Formats: sequence, structure tokens, C-alpha cells
Amino acid sequence: MLGLIEKLIREKLGDLDFQLLAGENRAHFSTNAAFVFGEQQKISPLEAAEELKSFLEAKSPQGFFSKIEIASPGFINFWLTPETIQAEFLKMVKAGESWGKAELKKTVVIDYSAPNIAKPMSVAHLRSTIIGQSLYNIFQFAGAKVIGDNHLGDWGKQFGILIAAYKEALPNKPEFEKPTIEDLMKLYVDYSARAKVDEILNEKAKAETVKLQQGDKENLKLWQKFYKLSLKEFEAVYKVLGVKFDYYLGESFYNPMLSDLVREATLKGVAKKSEGAVIIPLDKDDLPPYVVQKSDEAYLYSTTDLATLKYRIEKFKADLILYVVGNDQALHFNQLFAAGRKMGLVKNTGLVHVKFGLILSSDLKKLSTRAGRYISLLEVIDEAIKKAKKVVEAKQPDLVESEKEKIAKIVGLGALVYNDLSQNRMSDITFDWDRMLALEGNSAPYLQYTYARLRSILRKTPKSILPKKGFDPAALNKEADLALILKMAYFPEIIKSATMNYYPHYLANYLYELARLMNSFYEKEPVLKSEPVLREARLALVKKTAETLKIGLGLLGIKTIEKI
Repeated sequence: MLGLIEKLIREKLGDLDFQLLAGENRAHFSTNAAFVFGEQQKISPLEAAEELKSFLEAKSPQGFFSKIEIASPGFINFWLTPETIQAEFLKMVKAGESWGKAELKKTVVIDYSAPNIAKPMSVAHLRSTIIGQSLYNIFQFAGAKVIGDNHLGDWGKQFGILIAAYKEALPNKPEFEKPTIEDLMKLYVDYSARAKVDEILNEKAKAETVKLQQGDKENLKLWQKFYKLSLKEFEAVYKVLGVKFDYYLGESFYNPMLSDLVREATLKGVAKKSEGAVIIPLDKDDLPPYVVQKSDEAYLYSTTDLATLKYRIEKFKADLILYVVGNDQALHFNQLFAAGRKMGLVKNTGLVHVKFGLILSSDLKKLSTRAGRYISLLEVIDEAIKKAKKVVEAKQPDLVESEKEKIAKIVGLGALVYNDLSQNRMSDITFDWDRMLALEGNSAPYLQYTYARLRSILRKTPKSILPKKGFDPAALNKEADLALILKMAYFPEIIKSATMNYYPHYLANYLYELARLMNSFYEKEPVLKSEPVLREARLALVKKTAETLKIGLGLLGIKTIEKI
């Protein structure tokens, strides 16, 4: 349905970009195509709209549109016939769980999460982790080959500090033979603070860094110990959140490539010496120079990022690379992309910094005080589950304990994830536990409750009245029936838009609108008490809505439950 409208408009516009939107107020769909077409043809938007309207009326199948209208200053509004909408619903049902899938012929590399070794994951890692995973899921659903790469901070000066601190503490604390990740962080923080006022400690840390980089066996063994411990901790968090990666290629992986990269940049005449350091000037891009080697010949994380970019393009054959990293790194990524292009590493690969804002909230102050200077991500997860359990106990006191815990985990995690993904990633987000866990309004529990309610209808339907040979879509002829179908018809467009603008909140808000529409429908329109032919069709409508909610929430990384 939408595909046909787009195809017809494309016959006129070719590759020009235009939008096809769900209609506001009365129209089913609307487009800005006349503005684009008018600019191309050097005519007014209204003239272009008239020409497009005539073209669409002539080219569309008979009985497809009920009417097409032009709205000043040049928007085109479409109304479809009930028969067109009913035929689309039959197509959705036949497609099953494949509805909304596409065949995006791209290799997409997504860089997300990226915590530092030897430090617990804090709440600061939450946004990168779940935004990245949702984009991974959406691109995969859209047919792309997706590679998730967790670029761990696992090399550099911080390990010299940690090794020096560990060696200093071990003789007096034999329990550090098997340290926890919290032990390592405390050692690091304490030693760093003392090294700021004690140059001897600072020099020791530098010496340990050099030894590690030169392959000293003892230091490498300690580094591997810290790495394994950290990865075990990280994977415990990822398992709870349902997050997965294809690769964990951290900074250490690229360390052997850095000298060759700097040499290559220099030989190409792209890099040059400046006050003893090696830089890549980015004058044409109006950016500060990109430093790839310090005057003491040490490499920086900028060097590592350039090597990573080269590797992803050459080894993964990436068509698109997404860096899911906070707003504060915007300058760095602008420099990285410009340096990559100047070196000739980037030709046809799209590079996108998927930015996001901070997490802000007075509601996290208790956790912050309890945890010290950082807020543990595991503590935030535990807090979400605890608060969800209170809601479950209040709503379903008769459930057995194991069932309460299972539901609380799914609802709590869903609330945590949805609170982030339902908001524009560019904005700072807040933690309002009451709103996050509400069974009403734009929240995960509301969507999960709607899904459970729909599944309950299907579960309670007597077998004797279940459709035997499918259903008649023509029975769905009321405005409420058609509105639900039209909302579900837009699902493929939502998936497509998320692969173009990288905003998961479009999908989250779409699911909320669908759930709200279905709840309103169910309050006003009978399903099980309808006459047989309509009942069969409306049961199919309930089932497809539930399926769409489940698939959409799954793409966001949120589980559904049959009862809540």
C-alpha cells in the first residue's frame, strides 16, 4: 500500500528525497513531494501538487484511492478506500512475523558500550549500550549484515597506573591475588590521587606503562588478569540487559598497527611533524589538527581510532559505521572522519556519530552516595527490578513468589530501557521511577500490559468460535477497524526511518500510539461479542496488533509477558 504510493511518486521524482507521512487529522497519508518536485521543475509547490495529483489519479489502480486533496501551500493528502486497507491487512497477516522486514543490502558496523577495563560499568554506559543494541536489532530486522563491535578501553597509561598500584598493594594484601573489579577501581583512584602530588609515583606508573607496551611478561600477565576479570563483569551486565556483541576489539588489538599507520600517513604527505608531535592538519575542514603521535613518540586514542576505522573498512567491508558515543565527543569524531577521508581510507563508507545526551536525575542521588563517585549500572538495574516488584506485588498479590520475580525482572528492565529509548537520544534524560513504572502513559509497563491484555483475549477465546478457515477482511469496515490497520501499515516505514536517522524513539513512540489506539478500540468496539464474521476478523486484528507490539518491543530490547 505505502510501497505502491512511494513507487508511483518515484516515477515522477526519481531519486529526489521526499517524505510520506501518516496523515494528521483526517487524511490517511500525506506527502511533501510537491515541494521537492516543484523546486526541480522551477514551478510553485501548488502547481507541482496539481501535476502530481493528476499523475497519481491516472496511474493508481482503480479503487485504490478514495480521494486525493491538495492542502496549501502544497502538501498532498491521500485517502484510501476501505478495500485497499482491507487488502493490506490480509497482506500483513500472511506475512506473519516478517511484516516490516526489508532487504537492506548493507554491512553496518556499530560501535557501542565501550567500557574501560578494570572499572565497573557505571550508569554512564547505559545509553551507549542500549541505543547501540536497539540499532543493531533494527538494522538486522531490516535485512542488513550487522556487526556489533565493543571497542573496549583496554590499553594505555591507565594500566601503568593500575599495575604500579597493584604491585605496591599486593605485599600487604594477599587477598588481591584474586581481586574484584571494585578493588581494582579503588587502587586506581587512590594511586592516581597520590601521584598528582608525588612525582615518584607518577614516574613509576610511566615506567610500568612502558614495560607493558614493550611486552614485559609480568605486566602482560597482570593486564590479562585484569582484562579477564573485567570482561566477566561486563558480560554479566550484558546478559541481564540482553545485549550481545560480535567482537570485543579493544584498543590493545590495534596497538601493533599504530606505527605502520603513522608511517603511512607521513609517506602519503597527509601527516607532518609539529613541535615534535605528528599531526594531520585539517585546515580545509575548519577543525583543529588531528594528533596521531606525541612528541615523546607515544600514541594516543586518536591514533587507535584511526587504525580502528581503517580495519573496519578493510576487514569488515563496512558500508556504514555508527559510533554510538555521547555528545561530548562530537569534535573528536569530526576530526576522526576528516582525517580518515584525508588519508584516503574512507571512500564510499558512511560514517555517523550517533550522539546522545547525559543521564540526569535527583532520583539517582541515593545510588550515587551509596556507590561513591560513580553510579554502578548493576545497582541501577537492581533498583529498577526492586521497584517493579513492588508494583507487581501491589497489582498481583496472589502470584507465587517465583512468578512475581520473573515479571518484576522483565517489567523493571523494560522500564529502564524504554525510559531511554522513548526519548530523543540527543536530549538529556531523567530518571523518574514512578513514571517509568506506571501502567498508564508512555511507559514500557503500559505497552507490556497492553500486549498481555491482547494475549489474554486470544487465550480466553473458546475454541469453538476460533476462525476455522481464516477470516473475511471485508468485515473490518468500521472507522475504528480501518484506523488500527492503517497504524500497523506504517510499521515498515518506521523501521525504514530508524535505519536512516538512527532515532529509536520513533519506534518507541509508534508502539505507544499503536497500544493506545488498540486500548481505545477495545473499550469501544466488541470483539468476542461481535457477530461471527466480524468476530473472526477482529480476533485476527487483535492477534496482529499483539504480534506487532511484541516484535517492536523486541527490537528495542524489551521482553513481553503473557500475564501482568
